[in-house]
Amino acid sequence: MASSAGKRVVVVGGGTAGGLLAKTLQFQADVVLIDPKEYFEITWASLRAKVEPPVAERSTFKHSDYFTNGRIVISYAVGITETEVLTSDGQQIPYDYLVVASGHDDCVPRNRSERLEEYQTENEKIKSADSILIIGGGPTGVELAAEIAVDFPEKKVTLVHNKPRLLDFIGPKASRKTLDWLTSKKVEVILGQSVDLNSHSDGDRTYQTSGGETIEADRHFLCIGRPLSTSWIKESVLKNAVDARGRLMVDEHLRVKGCKNVFAIGDITDVPELKQGYLAQSHAMLTAKNLKLLMNGGKESKMAKYKPASEMAIVSLGRKEGVAQLPFATIIGCFPGMLKSKDLFVGKTRKQMGLK
Repeated sequence: MASSAGKRVVVVGGGTAGGLLAKTLQFQADVVLIDPKEYFEITWASLRAKVEPPVAERSTFKHSDYFTNGRIVISYAVGITETEVLTSDGQQIPYDYLVVASGHDDCVPRNRSERLEEYQTENEKIKSADSILIIGGGPTGVELAAEIAVDFPEKKVTLVHNKPRLLDFIGPKASRKTLDWLTSKKVEVILGQSVDLNSHSDGDRTYQTSGGETIEADRHFLCIGRPLSTSWIKESVLKNAVDARGRLMVDEHLRVKGCKNVFAIGDITDVPELKQGYLAQSHAMLTAKNLKLLMNGGKESKMAKYKPASEMAIVSLGRKEGVAQLPFATIIGCFPGMLKSKDLFVGKTRKQMGLK
């Protein structure tokens, strides 16, 4: 079998999937990690960090803390040829194997210190407000409303969601249980309406909903879905592998359709499953296994196949409770909270990344 030494692997995106893949392969190949920021962030802890900024000290850490035997390029990827990745600062980075893990377009600071300051500022906004409007009733909006309701029960929290039920990515039973929980914590939930922020000016405490309701709030937080980071791919050699929803189409080995040496992992893929952190980690580990096989001259027929996960999700509701949709039941309360809410898997993820 041939040696993998000297094989050039370029990973685009230093999030949950890309960071873990780079860390796993760093001693098996010549790995380059391209990311527009200098740090890895455990994103599902970000809402806790808004109400408790010290959490971010553990949930964000520099790529160089875990990726010690490769090259880190702090830049945006802007193009792909059959042999190179092009970056926004003019670099042309050659690859033998490419892994696209660019996830979503996130507007976050380049430096870790600025990200920590951002959490401090968000926390001060929450603490100084008597009333808070949360726009969006997906997992981000629900978890933020729950964090604020639990840590600051004296504050008036209103959540507006444009769909007929909360958490519409999972089943209606979980939605009903979550609505009941939020209502029990005095959160006002308005469903089937949206808020037009384009007509809202900074400093104005009055918000209008599409249903004609007026909401008074000192602060608002926008918690709606972010676009996938694939616009830069649509002009590249992978343009024919981008589907109508902007996702990269992959085969059962997580290789980009029509490519032998290009993989895609994480939220950017068209794998038919919920987009969640633990699944992105599974993508990374399977792809690392397949890349090791290929780099060592193994047969393609021996490559591992990815099996899409069943519909399972845990949404944190404050520090001690949560709602879980499991294959066999929907549960709300302390048991899901024990699984996720106390530590938000921060300790487990740090250990997986080789950190204490």
